[in-house]
Amino acid sequence: MQNDEGQQSSQSIHHIVYCSQAVQHMDKEALDKIITTAKHHNPRFGITGLLVFGSGIFFQWLEGPKDTVTSLFKIISADPRHTDVVLLTKEDEFRERLFPNWDMELVAAEDISAVLEDAMHEASDPKHKKTLSKMLQELHNSALGK
Repeated sequence: MQNDEGQQSSQSIHHIVYCSQAVQHMDKEALDKIITTAKHHNPRFGITGLLVFGSGIFFQWLEGPKDTVTSLFKIISADPRHTDVVLLTKEDEFRERLFPNWDMELVAAEDISAVLEDAMHEASDPKHKKTLSKMLQELHNSALGK
């Protein structure tokens, strides 16, 4: 999409944020396999995001084209490595991606606050700042932020 000056403007980005409970002890090897698979497949489908894991809880942000993000979320929801999948947010917005260079990054639970704060301070779009601030607030109000 281009504006009157011929510059690229924000595109429609769909995002889904969810959390879930790991069904068994999730070791580094199992987490690495999840990230490796995501980094292999996500670029082909235009999906970026991050995965947080701590205390047996997954928290994931997925963003990209609506159809592919929705399809991926259905696949993830059926994954037997976790249960109790709770959809926290799903939304379409005209904006830039929050994590444009992350096909999928694993962030330790103790580091997610710092990652979100850095992203919020670097964001120039007020909508991005508001979204990241909301994520930080939800994080601080949840068990992950404790």
